[in-house]
Amino acid sequence: MTEQRVEIHAYDPAWPQRFAAERPAVERTLAPWLVGAVEHVGSTAVGGLAAKPVVDMLAGVRSLEESRPCIDLLSADGWCWAPYREEVEHWFCRPSPKHRTHHLHVVEHAGQLWNDMLVFRDALRADEGLRDRYAELKRELAERHPNDREAYTEAKAAFVEAAVAAARRA
Repeated sequence: MTEQRVEIHAYDPAWPQRFAAERPAVERTLAPWLVGAVEHVGSTAVGGLAAKPVVDMLAGVRSLEESRPCIDLLSADGWCWAPYREEVEHWFCRPSPKHRTHHLHVVEHAGQLWNDMLVFRDALRADEGLRDRYAELKRELAERHPNDREAYTEAKAAFVEAAVAAARRA
């Protein structure tokens, strides 16, 4: 399966609307397991931040095991499930792995991944310098790994971990 290239685009003010358009259907589908609202996370959730044009959605559930039936329900609604990091999330994309417009991370509410994703988003929103350094790193990594999303993501990990740790200390 060929995956979509890693390309960084200038911030698009339509990204929050693309999130808002998908959110109600995801919340209806996940209602039996959902704790709270579905959140817009990732770079497209940070005003002014350059990003891959893929909207990341974060849904908190009581437990991954209990919410396992959501895989079939979301798949029937056009989400593509992948057995990626199954120990911490149910991961989906749409409309296909070759052309992604959205990612959906179904994780345990208030668990580490839930908290880390929100802390990182909020740190980027609050600190323009951090946001700019992250944008530059993403551009460099996209040039280095244009055809390897895994390598691109792994190469960002140390930056993200440091930013989350600093935000928690502050």
